[in-house]
Amino acid sequence: MKTSDFFYELPQELIAQTPVEPRDSSRLMVLNRATGSIEHRIFRDLIEYLNPEDCLILNDTRVIPARIYGVKKETGAAVEFLLLKQSENNVWECLCKPGKRAKEGTKFVFGEGLVDCEVLGITEDGNRIIRFNCDSKEIYNILDKIGKMPLPPYITEELKNGERYQTVYSRELGSAAAPTAGLHFTEEMLQKIKDKGVKIGYVTLHVGLGTFRPVKVDDVTKHKMHSEHYQISKETTDLINETKKNGGRVISVGTTSTRTLESVYRKNGCICKDEDDTSIFIYPGYEFKCIDALVTNFHLPESTLIMLISAFAGYDNVMNAYKTAVEERYRFFSFGDAMFIE
Repeated sequence: MKTSDFFYELPQELIAQTPVEPRDSSRLMVLNRATGSIEHRIFRDLIEYLNPEDCLILNDTRVIPARIYGVKKETGAAVEFLLLKQSENNVWECLCKPGKRAKEGTKFVFGEGLVDCEVLGITEDGNRIIRFNCDSKEIYNILDKIGKMPLPPYITEELKNGERYQTVYSRELGSAAAPTAGLHFTEEMLQKIKDKGVKIGYVTLHVGLGTFRPVKVDDVTKHKMHSEHYQISKETTDLINETKKNGGRVISVGTTSTRTLESVYRKNGCICKDEDDTSIFIYPGYEFKCIDALVTNFHLPESTLIMLISAFAGYDNVMNAYKTAVEERYRFFSFGDAMFIE
C-alpha cells in the first residue's frame, strides 16, 4: 500500500481558516460504511443518529499555549520552541527553529527572564529535549503568560478567541494540538445527547504533532508514529463494557479517542483502566476491536489520519466521500466540517 494512494486534490480555499458560529452549525457528512451511501446534514443533526443504548467517547485533553519565543542566553539570537510532550517534571520534547541554535548544553531565556531552559539532548528526528528552570507546578502558569496557541501551519488567520481551539469539555492540560472532531460540540448539544439516554465517557490522549505530520515513506507500513500519552479511567471502561454488553455502539469522537481505545484493547486484550504511551498506527487491514462508529473531521491528503479513517470505513468509501466533500464545497481540516461514519 502506497502513501500516494491516499492523495486527493483539495482547492486551497476549502481549508477552513476560522471556526463557524455556533460550533454545532458546521456541516456533517454521514457515511454508511456498509453501503457507501452519503447524506448531507448539519452537525447538530448527529443526535438523530444516536441511540439510547449507545455511548459517546470524548478526548478531554486541553491544548496548552505551546509555542514560545525566546533568545539564546549567550548571544540574544531569537528562537522559537514548540512544546510537544512533557516526559517528567520540567523536561519536554520540542521542535526548535532555527535548530542550529539549539545544540546540547545551550541555554535560552523566555518572557524577558520569566523562565529559562537548557537543551539536554537531541532525538533521532531532530527534536530537542529541554528542561525548564522553574518550579514544576508553575510551568503551566508561565506558559499562559508567554505562550501562544499552536495553530496548524495551514491556518494563516489569527484566532481571536483561543477557546475556539479547545473543546467545551477540555480539562486535562497537555496537548500541542486540539482533538478537532470535538470542536463541534456545544454544552447544549451534549446535554441533549444525555437527555436522549446516550451515555458519555472520557479518555485523555495528549495530542502531539506526530499525528499530523506527513508520511514521508512510499510504503505506508514503513512509517513510524510518534508516541502520545493516554489515560482511561475505570468509570469509562465500565461504561464501554456495559454498552457492549447491552448491544449498544461505542461511538468514538475523533481519531485520538479511537487510537486510545484501540491501544488499550491491543495491549490488554480487553477494555480496562490503563495509562501508557501509544504509537499505534492504524491503516487499511487493521481489525477494530472496540469502536463501532466514529465522528471525525476531514483530514490532510496522505496523512496517517485519512489512513485510519480508510481502515474503519473502507478505502473506496472514504476516497469517494472526500471527492464528494470537495465537490460539495465542504470546509476541511481543524476548523472545517465533520463526518459521521456508522
